[in-house]
Amino acid sequence: MSLTDKAIAQIRELIRTGVLAPGSKLPPEPELAAQLGLSRNLAREAVKVLAVARVLEVRRGDGTYVTSLQPSLLLEGLGGAVELLQGDSAALLDLMEVRRLLEPVATALAATRITEAQLAEVKRHLDAMRDARDDVELLNSHDAAFHRAVVSATGNETLLTLLEGVSGRTLRARIWRGLVDDQAGGRTLAEHEAIYHALSAHDAVLSQAAALMHVSNTEDWLRGHVRSGLPDSS
Repeated sequence: MSLTDKAIAQIRELIRTGVLAPGSKLPPEPELAAQLGLSRNLAREAVKVLAVARVLEVRRGDGTYVTSLQPSLLLEGLGGAVELLQGDSAALLDLMEVRRLLEPVATALAATRITEAQLAEVKRHLDAMRDARDDVELLNSHDAAFHRAVVSATGNETLLTLLEGVSGRTLRARIWRGLVDDQAGGRTLAEHEAIYHALSAHDAVLSQAAALMHVSNTEDWLRGHVRSGLPDSS
C-alpha cells in the first residue's frame, strides 16, 4: 500500500468511526497532517482523492467537509464508469446480466411497499409509453422512467442508485433494439403492462416473474444480435 493510500485509509477510518461525521468540517491541513502523523503533501493528496470520490467536499475559502455520504452521492461514479463500457459488447451483456439479477427482486420488493401515489406515477409512464409507440427514443425514455419509479417504490436508495447506474446506461442498446426490431415496441408495452398489473395487485411473486421475463427477453435479444455491433453513440 502506498503512503497516499495509507493516508486515505486513515481519513476514511475517522469517518467510519464517527470522529468525522457527515457534514462535519475537517481540521485545517496542518492540523490534520499533524493529527494523522502525515506530511502536509500526503494529507493534501488524500483529501483530493476523497473529494473526487465524493467523500469529502472542498469549499474554497471555507475549508473541507465530509459530504452527506448518501448512496446516491457515493455511487455517482458508477454510472460514469459504466458509460465507458458502452463500446464493449461483452461488458454490455454483463450489465444486462446484473440487471436481470437485481431488478426482478427489486420489483418484488416494490410490490410490497408501493403506495397509490407511486403506482400512479408508474402508470403515468406506462401510458406515456403507449402514446409514444412510434417514437422509439421517447418510448425508451419513459421505459427508463417507468423502471426508476418502480425501484423508487422500494424506498431503498442504494438499490435505486445501483440499478440507475446499470440499467440506465443500457438505454442506447434498448433504443437500438427498438430501431431494428419493429415488433419490440408492442412486446415491451405488453411486458410493462404485466409488471404494472402485478404491482397493482401487490403480488410480489407475480411482480418478480413479470420483471424477470421482461429483462430476460431484452437480454436474450441482445445476446442474439450483439455480434452485429451497437451503433456509434454520437
